[in-house]
Amino acid sequence: MFKKILIANRGEIACRIAKSAKALGMKVVAVYSDADRDARHVQMADEAYRLGPPPVAESYLNVKALLNAAKLSGADAIHPGYGFLSENPEFVESVEAAGLVFIGPPADAIRAMGLKDAAKALMEKSGVPIVPGYHGSNQDADFLKAESDKIGYPVLIKARAGGGGKGMRRVDDPADFVEALEGAQREGQSSFGDPRVLIEKYILSPRHIEVQVFCDGHGNAVHLFERDCSLQRRHQKVIEEAPAPGMTEEMRAAMGDAAVKAAQAVGYEGAGTVEFIVDGSDGLRSDRFWFMEMNTRLQVEHPVTEAITGQDLVNWQFTVAAGGTLPKMQDELSINGHSFEARVYAEDAEAGFLPATGTLQQLKLPSRFARIDSGIRQGDTITPFYDPMIAKIITHGDTREAALAKLALALEKSQAVGCTTNITFLHRLATHAGFMKGEMDTGLIERDLEELTAAPAPTQQALAMAALIELGFANAPAESVDPWDTLVGWRQWSAAKQFAHLNWRGEQTEVSAGRHHDGSLTVSIEDTSYDLRILTNKGQHLRIDIDGTVIAADFFQTATSLTLFMGENTWHFDLPDHLADEEQEGASGNVITSPMPGQVRAVNCAAGDSVKEGQTLIVTEAMKMEHSLTAPRDGIVAEVMAQAGDQVQEGAILLTLEEEEA
Repeated sequence: MFKKILIANRGEIACRIAKSAKALGMKVVAVYSDADRDARHVQMADEAYRLGPPPVAESYLNVKALLNAAKLSGADAIHPGYGFLSENPEFVESVEAAGLVFIGPPADAIRAMGLKDAAKALMEKSGVPIVPGYHGSNQDADFLKAESDKIGYPVLIKARAGGGGKGMRRVDDPADFVEALEGAQREGQSSFGDPRVLIEKYILSPRHIEVQVFCDGHGNAVHLFERDCSLQRRHQKVIEEAPAPGMTEEMRAAMGDAAVKAAQAVGYEGAGTVEFIVDGSDGLRSDRFWFMEMNTRLQVEHPVTEAITGQDLVNWQFTVAAGGTLPKMQDELSINGHSFEARVYAEDAEAGFLPATGTLQQLKLPSRFARIDSGIRQGDTITPFYDPMIAKIITHGDTREAALAKLALALEKSQAVGCTTNITFLHRLATHAGFMKGEMDTGLIERDLEELTAAPAPTQQALAMAALIELGFANAPAESVDPWDTLVGWRQWSAAKQFAHLNWRGEQTEVSAGRHHDGSLTVSIEDTSYDLRILTNKGQHLRIDIDGTVIAADFFQTATSLTLFMGENTWHFDLPDHLADEEQEGASGNVITSPMPGQVRAVNCAAGDSVKEGQTLIVTEAMKMEHSLTAPRDGIVAEVMAQAGDQVQEGAILLTLEEEEA
């Protein structure tokens, strides 16, 4: 086994790899950009080396700096994690040329599977079923559209060097093909340096089921069963599980055999995942699955496989890379129970899943009954430079129902303040009626998007709770009626009213509260009064009896905001800032601003152009995702203040329209 390894990555996967390495007695070397100088993965390592400024091209993709760090540290091997350089065959060759071991597959295997068109051709020759489509080299737009017309819509345009949902566009209408093609090519060039695409038939009731494979250098190959990754948005996985609901032994054997065959066809070694698209319209059938692609690395969702098999896949990687044989053969592997993984991201689901940035003033993730894989701690700042993942929440149970109930509870108990997250969205998914029954496909989220991302208004109970906190009643002792202990709101004679002004999403509610001599309170909201008593107020937890109903909440308060956690709901209230001047409202109908820090990828108009409401005018990219900014109304472009390639900050004005009168 290795004595010292360098982890060429960051965030939760770097922490995950470091944990297994340390358990085996290895020394761990971390690398970091200036944005990650104080990151958790750096703190976990035995030593760490700076790579460069925050942009990935100058840091985590800087091969020269990575190899120099390995040389200076005396590392034996390099683990790439996932993303960044993990599937770059030139990097593998550079590592080996430097006399180091690459903890991953051979460069030739990565090349063979790295280009989706060539991989599909190879799989077809090897007897692995593939999806109907065009995988050739002709990239002429008219030709590709003609091929799509032959295949029949809907079709899926995919960057041939893509992965992680990047460079993918679904096209339902032939009239939208060219715009979708340009977007896929642009994203493919940006993310992978390759604009070429392939076209596939889009399966109308698709499920995404993948198989974990492992091969060693001694001719042994196994699969560690399947994972269902059908809950996706924009082709990116949201919640994964293992095993797949409804899977039969016949189909599991067929898929496992096809996955192993695919890996052996390219002389694979190490951990890999073979992804299949499955037609789930008539249940899972062994003649209704097709090869999509092979990910030649460890997957983000590998913990669910670890949970049901009891195996440490990172340890397996170390063993195989060091020249050992697979720890277990196929007949020694079995499935135990069920497991789920939910990806917690810094993103605003209610605002179209815009990536979010900010400092996590509070972060609480339940580790008592869930495995938490994270590279982020309370107090860390989410920057626009990297993937916005905060954590992965993994649960395991004897049955699917038990594991899913644990996931829902874990999400309900999770709290984040200071940066918008998708925790509420994930909880709604985990309690979605169809998903709970195992009835899902890759279109579930889009079909039920409004329900899954709706922002329910605060209840009367929530408003009462928030008012007590804002007015300071929650800080007074709950049990005592001694006026010296309960000075907040106390009057010698009749109860005096105090008023809280709670602003939720621009809607202000006035709540009055007054304390009586016996310690009870009366709260009035919109002409309705409630009698209540504070039962518990410890730290950031408040429990009250309101008209005979006991409710509880956790909260986090600053001078100008209050975040209230009640069950599965989280409400963020803006509190009055009496020292701040009222700001003038901007002419939102006349400007397009950047919704987040990022880079301008395309500008589709010029000053003087006539535009229609909803027309895409500017495309920006942040955290590896493109975002189309559209005209807020019909009008004339007055001025364009950005061009392709510009780095812009959140709120920066990118374009203005002429006034209607003009």
